[in-house]
Amino acid sequence: MAIVLVRHGESVLNAKKVFQFPETPLSERGLGQAEKVGARLASLNIARIIASDYERAHNTAKAVSRHTGIDVEINTLLRERNFGDLRGLKHDEIDFDSHAADYDPPNGESWSVFDARVDRAWQAILDEASRTSGNLAVVSHGLVCASIARNHLKLVAGETMPAHWPNTAVTIFENAPPHAVTVAGCGEHLDTPDVMDAGYMAGL
Repeated sequence: MAIVLVRHGESVLNAKKVFQFPETPLSERGLGQAEKVGARLASLNIARIIASDYERAHNTAKAVSRHTGIDVEINTLLRERNFGDLRGLKHDEIDFDSHAADYDPPNGESWSVFDARVDRAWQAILDEASRTSGNLAVVSHGLVCASIARNHLKLVAGETMPAHWPNTAVTIFENAPPHAVTVAGCGEHLDTPDVMDAGYMAGL
C-alpha cells in the first residue's frame, strides 16, 4: 500500500506573501486547487485521510473527502512550522533570512524543534498506514512535506524532489521501508502545474 502526501491549496496569505496564522483560509484559487487534487485522489483507492488542523490544510482535506467519501481525521503534529511573532508580517517587511538554520522565531519553533515534531508525525503516519487497508492520504504543509521528503523518503530512478513545494503537490511513496517515491511533488492535476506559488518559502 502507499501513502499519498499532499500540500494544501493556495491560501489568502500565500497570495499576499504574508507569514500565516492557523486560521488562514484558502483563496478562491486554492479552493479550486483543492477540488482538483480531490478529484485526482478519487482514483487512488484512498482508505483514510489524515490532515493538519490548520484551516488551509483541513479545508483541502475536506475537498479530498468529498471526492473519496472518506472522513477527515486530524493530527496536530502535521501543523506547519510555527513562525511565532513573524505571523502577520509580509515577507518583504523583514531584512533577514527567516529560514536560516540558526534563526529561532520569537515565540515560534526552531528548526530542530520543528524537525523533531515532524519526525513524530512521520512515525504516526507509518503507524496509521500499518492499520489501513488501502492507501493513506496525508494533507499538510510545504515545510512538513519537505522535511518528510528530506529525512525519510528514498527517490527511485527518474524522480527528483521539487526545489519548491507547489500548492496541492502530490507525493506518493510506499509505506514500507525504504519508502520509495513513485511520484514526487507533482501538480499535473492543475491547469498550470509549473507555476510556483509565493507561499512556499514562508513554510505556509
